Amino acid sequence: MVSFEMNDIKKIGIGLTGFGIFFSFLGVIFFFDKGLLAMGNILFLSGVMLTIGLKSTMQFFTKPKNYKGTASFGVGFFLVLIGWPIFGMIFETYGFMVLFSGFWPTIAVFLQRLPVIGWIFQQPFVTWIFDRYRGKRVPV
Repeated sequence: MVSFEMNDIKKIGIGLTGFGIFFSFLGVIFFFDKGLLAMGNILFLSGVMLTIGLKSTMQFFTKPKNYKGTASFGVGFFLVLIGWPIFGMIFETYGFMVLFSGFWPTIAVFLQRLPVIGWIFQQPFVTWIFDRYRGKRVPV
């Protein structure tokens, strides 16, 4: 069994990733504010790099099966930076879904085991959606 050692750099990476998601959320809430979206993108990517390491990040984004997601995410990031946040977020969302689609089964199990709202994700119509995508790809 591989242990996940939590050192200070990984803690900072998780924090940066969380702030990146938060800033991106605020950017969408404030009518696609390009400053908040760009800051969220930068924090998210730097947080991922600190959490899993630079080498693993580069390997993840340059896998042949992840080219489409990486290109889409990169184009969306560029569009946000040049001032087209709505189109940029559309491209980024698609790229994010393609890149991280292997993690959906893990997220589904996590959501089903949440104490207060887990019962919602255990309903037959929701589990049918989760089972459709389970096992299609392996993470990283």
